[in-house]
Amino acid sequence: MTDAAPSPAASSLALPTPYLLFVGDVAEPGYAKTAFGLRDWAGDKCVGECAVTEDAVRIGLTRMTPAEAAAAGARALVIAVANRGGFIPESWRASLVGALAAGLDIISGMHVRLADVPGLAEAAVRHGRRLIDVRVPPADIPIASGRKRAGLRLLTVGTDCALGKKYTALALADAFSARGIDCDFRATGQTGIMIAGGGMPMDAVVSDFEAGAAEILSPDAAPDHWDVIEGQGSLLHPAYAAVSLGLLHGSQPDVVVVCHEPGRREVLGAPGYEVPSVEEVVSLTLALGRRTNPSIRCGGVAFNTSHLPAAEAEALMEQESRRLGLPVADPMRRGPLFDRLVDACLA
Repeated sequence: MTDAAPSPAASSLALPTPYLLFVGDVAEPGYAKTAFGLRDWAGDKCVGECAVTEDAVRIGLTRMTPAEAAAAGARALVIAVANRGGFIPESWRASLVGALAAGLDIISGMHVRLADVPGLAEAAVRHGRRLIDVRVPPADIPIASGRKRAGLRLLTVGTDCALGKKYTALALADAFSARGIDCDFRATGQTGIMIAGGGMPMDAVVSDFEAGAAEILSPDAAPDHWDVIEGQGSLLHPAYAAVSLGLLHGSQPDVVVVCHEPGRREVLGAPGYEVPSVEEVVSLTLALGRRTNPSIRCGGVAFNTSHLPAAEAEALMEQESRRLGLPVADPMRRGPLFDRLVDACLA
């Protein structure tokens, strides 16, 4: 049988846990962001990782077969990658069928529906397992109204894809809650939905309804309530800008935080396109965001410095903060720089 994600009004998305994280034959870490996201934000629900080739990306968990994972308590295999186009190649099928035979359900955030993959639906019925697609938007999304909604909203935006928008939103939501602020993390991608237990798969929504989907995701709230909304794509990505703009207009953020990876030169998945500057993204985001929220402002910048030593990262962020006139912090390192970013967002 197949299950789809519930409408955004539903309180939760009941997924079978713990997970075995399947990375297939994906070698580029940027395309394994679902695996890393679940490892980092739902690690207590992950028992291991599974691949079909030795050179597939490693996320630091124990490599297991589906049978070994089932014996260790796993209840589902999660297709934990997001390749270009969101398809499931033929080379993965034997492993997926093997997972069903081992007694695991399959959870997918890919664009292709699991039941449409040859052999999977039949194998699921044969073994009494479920195929669960989370990248399925509700059928009744309205056209955006543009009506200003009550409550406060923060949206993470990026200079590129896969560089920290989800991690930043989760870290900020945690920080807000730790200060006693009424706050919700609003997931907009498959990984965030798996972590939060609900949300809106924005890149699976037809373009005319993108802003309307964002309005549904973040409804009217109490005046002092914050929705921290996970960003998608980049306004200057040659392939994915449309979802970013619809999310910006529909979420009507009061505050945006620009996410950037220092040292990244080319846009992910678009060779020959340079990553735009932080300043360019700040300027463009505010200009376009004013269309639905004239009071939009930039609260600061989140750097992904995972590739830098701590001292070098801190010096760089201090330098860039002075240059930009904005707080700059790595949300995963936390510390005083991150506290400064949180202060600026809430100011």
